[in-house]
Amino acid sequence: MNSKPGVIFMGTPDFAVPALNALFDYGCPISLVVTQPDREKGRGRKIIEPPVKATALKLGLDILQPETVKTDAFYEAIAGRRPDLLVVVAFGHILPRRILESPVYGAINVHASLLPKYRGAAPIQWAIINGEKETGVTTMLMDTGLDTGKILMSTKTVIYPDDTAGSLHDRLAPAGGDLLKQTIASLEAGTWQPVPQNHEAANYAPMLKKSDGRIDWSLPAERIERQIRGMNPWPLAHSFYKNMRLNFYRAEIRPSTHNAPPGTVIFGFSRELRVAAGRDAVSILELQAASGKRLNVQDFLSGTPISSGSVLQ
Repeated sequence: MNSKPGVIFMGTPDFAVPALNALFDYGCPISLVVTQPDREKGRGRKIIEPPVKATALKLGLDILQPETVKTDAFYEAIAGRRPDLLVVVAFGHILPRRILESPVYGAINVHASLLPKYRGAAPIQWAIINGEKETGVTTMLMDTGLDTGKILMSTKTVIYPDDTAGSLHDRLAPAGGDLLKQTIASLEAGTWQPVPQNHEAANYAPMLKKSDGRIDWSLPAERIERQIRGMNPWPLAHSFYKNMRLNFYRAEIRPSTHNAPPGTVIFGFSRELRVAAGRDAVSILELQAASGKRLNVQDFLSGTPISSGSVLQ
């Protein structure tokens, strides 16, 4: 290849921004950025543009925001640009075969896991929740399956004991941008060698719902603590005390031989919110009432006492 490949970039959330910046900095001609439409968000239902759109505007790139990718008009908008390569990062749409096959060299996806593990929409969160010790980023050639395409490159990172989904996201996103540049360099050099995935080793990371944050206190404390980290910053692990929703941000495992039913606030820890789990106990370190501020546990309990023997549900 005598010049850098011309690219159409498709992505939407914060995770995709470093990849777009990496392409731009690497000198790839980006003829079009495709992202989701602006959406209403928050209690005020303010119209918010996707992070990728905001970045593309700063870079002076053309932008397209389709409601669907399954129309002839969208296909013509892509094929008419005659791209060498599609780069897709957390776009949010399943692309039809004719879109994937329209570029000269196909479509590259940047995925936040070590494929074939954690295919799907929430690989960062589920890797933490499931207690993985490491994860990473993978580039692959896309096919019509869900993250099933041939692997191009990958890079690993440790999952630290205090990692949240937010902190891990913030390490993996720039790693994805760096890996994308390496992948395109291998295309330019003619050295990339796509490797089929071992589909028997695959598992899935389904999209999280708000209801997934509800804590089941009958689970072991270590699983609950990972749920709290894996669902921070969204949808947030939570429980209810007297019909008041409590969102949890940080917690620690406390070895315990208690006989209390799961969810019970254990006696003897006046400045601590220590809750019985199915095995051991969970000490909540940082939390928030549904309409209040995020507070450390001592400040929270000063304003909202929760007596020993109370049950979180």
